[in-house]
Amino acid sequence: MKEIRNFSVIAHIDHGKSTLSDRLLEFCSTIAERDMQDQALDDMDLERERGITIKSHAIQLNYKHTDDKEYTLNLIDTPGHVDFSYEVSRSIAACEGALLLVDASQGIQAQTISNLYLALEHDLEIIPVLNKVDMESAMIEEVSDQIIDLLGVELEDIIHASGKTGVGVANVLSAIVERIPAPKGDSSLPLQALIFDSLFNSFRGVIAYFKIVNGTLNKGDKVRFVNTGKEYNADEVGILKLDMEPRKTLRAGNVGYIITGIKESKEIKVGDTITTVAHPCEEGIKGFEEVKPMVFAGLYPIDNDDFEDLRDSLEKLQLNDAALVYEPESSAALGFGFRVGFLGMLHLEIVQERLSREFNQEVITTVPNVSYFAYTKKQEELIINTPNDLPDPTFIDRVEEPFIRAQIISKPEFIGSIMNLCMDKRGTLTKQHYLTTERIELTFELPLAEIVFDFYDKLKSISKGYASFDYAPIDYRAADLVKLDIKLNGDNVDAMSALVHRSKSDPFGRRICKKLKELLPKQQFVIAIQAAIGQKVIARETISAMRKDVTAKCYGGDITRKRKLLEKQKKGKKKMRQIGSVQVPQKAFLEVLKIND
Repeated sequence: MKEIRNFSVIAHIDHGKSTLSDRLLEFCSTIAERDMQDQALDDMDLERERGITIKSHAIQLNYKHTDDKEYTLNLIDTPGHVDFSYEVSRSIAACEGALLLVDASQGIQAQTISNLYLALEHDLEIIPVLNKVDMESAMIEEVSDQIIDLLGVELEDIIHASGKTGVGVANVLSAIVERIPAPKGDSSLPLQALIFDSLFNSFRGVIAYFKIVNGTLNKGDKVRFVNTGKEYNADEVGILKLDMEPRKTLRAGNVGYIITGIKESKEIKVGDTITTVAHPCEEGIKGFEEVKPMVFAGLYPIDNDDFEDLRDSLEKLQLNDAALVYEPESSAALGFGFRVGFLGMLHLEIVQERLSREFNQEVITTVPNVSYFAYTKKQEELIINTPNDLPDPTFIDRVEEPFIRAQIISKPEFIGSIMNLCMDKRGTLTKQHYLTTERIELTFELPLAEIVFDFYDKLKSISKGYASFDYAPIDYRAADLVKLDIKLNGDNVDAMSALVHRSKSDPFGRRICKKLKELLPKQQFVIAIQAAIGQKVIARETISAMRKDVTAKCYGGDITRKRKLLEKQKKGKKKMRQIGSVQVPQKAFLEVLKIND
């Protein structure tokens, strides 16, 4: 066990984490040259296309150190985007140390700091690495000072490296062996193994990745999952190279995988503890975070017959993405679907894209919203996940919405425009702190609902890409929220309802009505599009009827012939207006999502 090191790499998005991981794999000859490709640990095409890590990965490296001992290094990779901080927390829970990667041309950014605090909470040994030192724009001295201020380390503790050229990779590996402690555990104790990830294989069922804290796991052992209480046989156990390599026995400190033939996704929970039935442990491993969805949206199949297929697809996707939470719901306009919880808007985009690519499921997404608490006059607490859950305003005492603490790091010249953006989003500035003369950290308290749509994009555009952003939930606060209904000829379109702040309801309602006027096809009767709060209509647009000249065939003769035809048409139109229904095309739902742009 003294020759094992478990570590992760934490960094802000786009600081070269996947590229440095490639160099570590090359240096340790973990991957044959013919199999090597850029971003070797990123399995999905989507990850390569966007240049981001979505799912955490684990791989074992064998490294021969200068003391002639061969060390086993378990690299548990982490994503960098703010939406995937849950993945980061899982990876960190399975490690004893972390490489803190900072881009020499960009300096310390918001996500770097939040991931660092997460690692420090778990008492991880931190090794600071200054990446991209070969770039012309690298500010080595300035960024080194930032790292020293943040971590309180000595200048010589910072390793200079380049993921592109391979500079400093040997020093990084030496530091992992020398600075990160070996896992603490005892192979003779009852088995305790922490599940930190899982994936679904259509031939072999659910494959769980784990780290053994105490005890020994053998192939063929009867194992129990502590939280679910389910028991299975360990059909195969092994270690994680680029492919899975079976082993007969794994001991304390090791990271590996287990296949038990489980076909039901609900039976394995990430964060659960594996133990043996013969010698069970007394309690499960503590300190693992439960996932907290931030954004909720409805996902509906385009054809209602595909509902069961969509359920299966979400179940399988949930195995590869433990942060996904869903439950069935129905809508008068869209039929049967699911209310799905996401970590943020990027997560929502990724899930939509993966459903389309991996499961061939095209879905309609409703307007995303966050979770609220409503209190009735009798002080009963109701959880509001959809606008339709909100009771009649006459019964409500108050509605509370979630607030977040947002950390924004930027150059001082963009302070004014960043403050304006946050004030427009109902934010309040709580702290302003100069990290260096060229970098300032602003802390705001903002309603989560205001940053759900386009906040990140706007922040990047007003700061010319320099601002970095991270947030953490703080509490729920009372707010003047109203339910905005969209009506077509007096009928509510429940999938387009939204909860908005009263001060923003008028412009938001007008924008939706205008957008729907452009998108809805004309009918043979007039369509009234209205935005309403309760019974009060705050915006209206009208789509005029398709005109048809019914008197074209009446030439010559008495005028009464034409009158008779027009009267007949008038009655028909009146009847059509009473029974005619307006179909909302799928494109309209997708376009309304972009209304906040």
